[in-house]
Amino acid sequence: MDYTGDPAVYLDAATAAPLHPVAREALLASLADGWADPSRLYAAGRRAQQLRDAATAVVAQILGVRPDEVSFWPSGTAAAQAAVLGGLAGRRRAGNTLVHSAIEHSAVLHAAGAGEAHEVGVDMLGHLDLDAWSTAVAAPGVALAALISASHEAGTLQPVAAAADYCAAAGVPLYVDAAQSVGRLPVPPGWSLLSASAHKWGGPPGVGVLAVRKGVRWISPTPQDDLYRPGPPGAADLPAIVAAAASLRAVTAEAAAESARLSTLVDRIRDRVAATVPDVEIVGDPVGRLPHLVTFSCLYVDGEALLHALDRHGFAVSSGSSCTASTLRPSHVLEAMGVLSHGNVRVSLHRDTTEQDVDRFLTVLPALVAEIRKEAGL
Repeated sequence: MDYTGDPAVYLDAATAAPLHPVAREALLASLADGWADPSRLYAAGRRAQQLRDAATAVVAQILGVRPDEVSFWPSGTAAAQAAVLGGLAGRRRAGNTLVHSAIEHSAVLHAAGAGEAHEVGVDMLGHLDLDAWSTAVAAPGVALAALISASHEAGTLQPVAAAADYCAAAGVPLYVDAAQSVGRLPVPPGWSLLSASAHKWGGPPGVGVLAVRKGVRWISPTPQDDLYRPGPPGAADLPAIVAAAASLRAVTAEAAAESARLSTLVDRIRDRVAATVPDVEIVGDPVGRLPHLVTFSCLYVDGEALLHALDRHGFAVSSGSSCTASTLRPSHVLEAMGVLSHGNVRVSLHRDTTEQDVDRFLTVLPALVAEIRKEAGL
């Protein structure tokens, strides 16, 4: 029976944050002027070009790059894979090895198959093994390195600056998947390529961002006229891009206050779940973490069963591996960390999440876990 009591609570912002009000306003406004081809010289095309240039300038300023180093892709996944495939193609003379952490998003891991891959492990809190990283990037034949800015499963922040220093010393470009951190935390330094996804920060779906710094050899993985200019084939969804840029500017302005608020709520979840649910493991760094995300694993509990039970009680959360959720397979990130990977729940908050939402979730959760264990005969 579906839950029909209090309003449903969405707690899966790490997958897709609710559309920011600014994004909605910008999307509607830009539909009037953003429909034309911005490469054309007539008036409608020039208006579209102005919108595109303004949106690009906003994103570039927030990322700390030049506007001509920014391009928009059909999704964050497309941008991430373009970064890896284009980076490997541009560095063929150096080699074909991609060094990456064991906790990268599945999109990056799939793209790594275009060459040789060298995986670097993490500790039980999800921190990159920097000693192993320094050795790996200095090896012969390394074309590119990839490091996620913050674990999308455990929330642990990665030592991007230190990893970038090792890459710079080895002459290897560093690609950073910053999908979970852009708009929430300062952009880390030292990278050569970076990708992000608009619907993670409250922009519309279907907008990925790729930044490739000047001087980095990058060749488009898709056929096009100018192989060295980042950009996907086909017409871009300009109104969505405008909305993405407008919402990124808004969430960046709100980031400090929202991070403090959400981090307090996440601390409450971490403390209460550990105190009220027996045989539970809270994963990730309790301090050096994303402000809005927490994952915990419940022993003797099927993750799919818990997800459906929470959904019936009005809570939308992630379970299994968040980047391959349709398979409900154990998370490769949690397995790499060496922590409990079954019966896991990822809760990720957003600007509309209230203290009441969190308290209601914390009230319902222990009984659901106990019920599932009882049904399993435990």
